[in-house]
Amino acid sequence: MVLFEIGFVTVTLRDLVDITLVALILLRLYTLVRRTIAGQIFIGLLALLAVGFISQILGLRLLNWMLGTLRDIWVIALIVLFQPEIRRILLMIGRRGVPSTLDEFDLNRSVDAIVGAAEELALRKFGALIVVTRTGELKLSVESGVPLEARLSEEVLVSIFNPRSPLHDGAVVVTGNTIRSARVVLPLSASTRVGDQLLGTRHRAALGISEQADVLVVVVSEERSSIGYAFDGRLYLDQSLDTVRLALLDALESIRQRPDRRLMRAIMRRFADAE
Repeated sequence: MVLFEIGFVTVTLRDLVDITLVALILLRLYTLVRRTIAGQIFIGLLALLAVGFISQILGLRLLNWMLGTLRDIWVIALIVLFQPEIRRILLMIGRRGVPSTLDEFDLNRSVDAIVGAAEELALRKFGALIVVTRTGELKLSVESGVPLEARLSEEVLVSIFNPRSPLHDGAVVVTGNTIRSARVVLPLSASTRVGDQLLGTRHRAALGISEQADVLVVVVSEERSSIGYAFDGRLYLDQSLDTVRLALLDALESIRQRPDRRLMRAIMRRFADAE
């Protein structure tokens, strides 16, 4: 079905759907790589495509030949340059079918322990990284760690991140009501800034693991005594305890789809934002 014509170009409904899908895919790709080095490369690639399109219209044969030569190596170059982003996209697609085990543990007790520990650690100016898994394992994302299999509690978390503890360096991995391991080395994100804020190693590690795995990371800054979290490749700095609590509840209970609890959390979030 022809919708309209522009000169000799005929636009059909199929063309409109095709353009819309490509635009949505490009927009989604940009949201995944923005604020990273890959984001700048992505913008440069779009600029090259635009130049190539214009050169074909104007019949610039030499420029077309140069861009055609580059086009032969674009596929390999893109795989190398966008390897972290490609891996992240594939992980996001793959995690959709992973079953959840959220019903197998006391969600409120777990969240209370993590938030309580974060508050106490911030007051004591102890740095901390608490990786809370949602679905899947972290074996492909983390480099090391000391297995603990300890019962999750506020006191245990505070003692682990005490600077005098041999386990305080690195991150703690929490699954359900269990502390799986401590002193875990996390991959660093390529991003070094969030807005005007320069990121340290701890925050880059929190952002890095959230880009590669289905986790929420609670991060406590020892320099500023502030609490933040990283989730789905985004870092949220200087958050209130209520905001962190709501983020944990949303991340861990999102599959349950309980309308009453989601409504209550929405009311709590609006109240927290108003403060």
